[in-house]
Amino acid sequence: MPDNPQPQSSPRTYERRLRLGRFALILAVLAAAVVAAAAGGWRFARTSSAPSAGPIILISIDTLRADHLPLYGYRSMRTPAFDALAAEGVVFDHAYAHSPQTLPSHASILSGQLPFETGVRDNVGFAIRPDTKLLPRLLKARGYKSGAVVSTYLLRKETGLAQGFDFYDGELPAPPADHPFAPPARTGEDSVAAAQKWIASLSSPRFFLFLNIDDLHAPCEPPDRFKQMSPYDGEIAHADEIVGRFLKWLRGRGLYDRATIVLLSDHGEGLGDHGEQEHGLFLYDETIRVPLVVKLPRDVNHGHRVALPVQHIDVVPTILDLLDLSRPAGLRGRSLRALLEGRPAKLADQPIYAESFSARDRFGWSEIRAITAGGYRYIRAPREELYDLTQDPAERTNLLPDRADSGQAMRAAFDGLVANPFAATAPGDPMPAPVPVVPTVEERERLASLGYVGTGPAIPVAVPGQQLPDPKDEIAAYERCRQAMALAGQQRYADAAAIYREVLAQGPALAGVWIQLAQVLDRAGRAADAVDAFEHAAQLVPGEPVALLGAADGLLRLGKPADAKTQAALAIAQAPAAAHELLARIALARDDAADARRQADLAQQADPALPMPLFVQAMLLYRAGKYEEAAPVFEQALQTAQNRPTPIRDLHYYYADTLGRLERFSDAEAQFKEEIHLFPRGIPARVSLAMLYRAERRTDDLPLAIEDLLRAAPTPEGYATAARLWTIFGDKDRASAARADAKQRFGRDALATREPAVKH
Repeated sequence: MPDNPQPQSSPRTYERRLRLGRFALILAVLAAAVVAAAAGGWRFARTSSAPSAGPIILISIDTLRADHLPLYGYRSMRTPAFDALAAEGVVFDHAYAHSPQTLPSHASILSGQLPFETGVRDNVGFAIRPDTKLLPRLLKARGYKSGAVVSTYLLRKETGLAQGFDFYDGELPAPPADHPFAPPARTGEDSVAAAQKWIASLSSPRFFLFLNIDDLHAPCEPPDRFKQMSPYDGEIAHADEIVGRFLKWLRGRGLYDRATIVLLSDHGEGLGDHGEQEHGLFLYDETIRVPLVVKLPRDVNHGHRVALPVQHIDVVPTILDLLDLSRPAGLRGRSLRALLEGRPAKLADQPIYAESFSARDRFGWSEIRAITAGGYRYIRAPREELYDLTQDPAERTNLLPDRADSGQAMRAAFDGLVANPFAATAPGDPMPAPVPVVPTVEERERLASLGYVGTGPAIPVAVPGQQLPDPKDEIAAYERCRQAMALAGQQRYADAAAIYREVLAQGPALAGVWIQLAQVLDRAGRAADAVDAFEHAAQLVPGEPVALLGAADGLLRLGKPADAKTQAALAIAQAPAAAHELLARIALARDDAADARRQADLAQQADPALPMPLFVQAMLLYRAGKYEEAAPVFEQALQTAQNRPTPIRDLHYYYADTLGRLERFSDAEAQFKEEIHLFPRGIPARVSLAMLYRAERRTDDLPLAIEDLLRAAPTPEGYATAARLWTIFGDKDRASAARADAKQRFGRDALATREPAVKH
């Protein structure tokens, strides 16, 4: 990693003052020195006191590591668009994220709040509070229309990030038929096209655009023209090309010169430094130092650089100040307007905070938190760390053993900043409580394809991180789990399961890994083994909702509704909506109409957007053969569910089957396809679609439907289903071939799998 010197007092001077305990004073001296130096260098810069009236464009390039950009000294590639923007704007040499994860970082960027204030502590299992004032809502006071185009599932609408936007495009393309579990994402080119379409629809240049580009997220697969570079650098060059075309388009419409453009990243990438290949675990420079370039209208103060450390939460106050808008109370960030305009400035001294909770949430290890101040970084973990970023920019030498006074001063600064966010629900505590969200089975499926496998063990907040394993000691297991996730994404389930079992052999108490193993086993069609793994996790962490609901869902599919009911009921305290929804399905399986209705009502009470009462009513009519009456109730449930961010499993399927029985075949086909799009692993909808093709004598579509089934469910059950379908269709050769293929893939497991009954 290249050196990144920061203007400050000498290390000896800083050390001496820390020993005297005057930490606040030295930060003030440092800031004053920085501002004075900056002001001297900018004495001839143009300034602008008028509030901006043109576009404000925030471009976030996911996973872009600052020190891999030529504008920060990297020499292995070229980025002409980024360099040109930097030449016409102001470059911040030391900008920092507050989290090495996508959702928490963007929550901070758009709210101006730290993660323990937004309540979003991880990519998985959290959502932004509805009462959070995000930047687009604040800009309405200046008459700004706001639009967002995101490229990753991690920023989907249900995270709460869409609130306040007039236009929020989080629609991601369906995965290709030959790779149904490809990561849900959109190319940067497609996202830019969507942004351009929205801008072209506006009648005024007074708009705010948030544009997210996700091409750098692993696995990196740059276009062939960049193959001579490393995959990561190739994707950076690709992102530069995409941004360059967008900026050229803005010029062509006369918007570029009038625009305030902010280019940044949500976090960096480990690339093997400190043992982490990607991001999300550690808080070293490679994952939390990010690029930040700001271009003002008419290129005010262009070509200048700022050495003062800044942070994501400075973005909102800066944009509000550029518009002469008042800032909401409670924001910790600072306006950088004076620095951008080249005017003398005195910024408040502020340690920069960062945190990572993925180790705690998914593995049961300690969380990691850090502050960066005065050229030092202090990391709070079971084994604390302190680094001198000037003398040791690669953060290799932990100074705490030799600099006890420095460590004590940084601890005090850290404690004063966080004010114990774990006590968020205590009376008088200013920190709001987090908003945990238990992901559905389908959400976990999508997240797994991105390398996230849902929430792990819910370690009680009363358990201090210092009592949990240090992630530094678990990095090998962490990287092995990432390898397993990648294999699962390639549908190499047996290989993935083998790695998880290796990890568990070394750490049998890792409840999060048991959950990951269970999910892989479930995707492999090994429902009984998956239930065992889920139950093992639930024993390790009693009340863990993902484990309990996973076990209950598997037991229901195994034909054990009584056992499923027991497990689901245990999840009510932590996940009432999801638990009552599953209990309603269990009651339907037990032909208990009264309990199904009761559980559906309780589910809707817990989540008013969940139309379970309508779904249960329609299902009862369907089972009674009253298809004419069931159809409009299914349709009403679908219309109600449109306001819900996550779809309801089986709703499109049973509506489609109802329409088919009413001989509304084209409508039925559309609903079957929608069920398959939303839940690609589901076999029944694919079987019914194949049967529909047979009834309509669509012989060309039949083999394609069965091939798609095997791609989506390359399991013993999937192959047995394909063999059964070919038998029904009278093609004994293809049926035999499917059985032989299954035997070769799965051995006796395939022969022991009963071929499922298929509706004729």
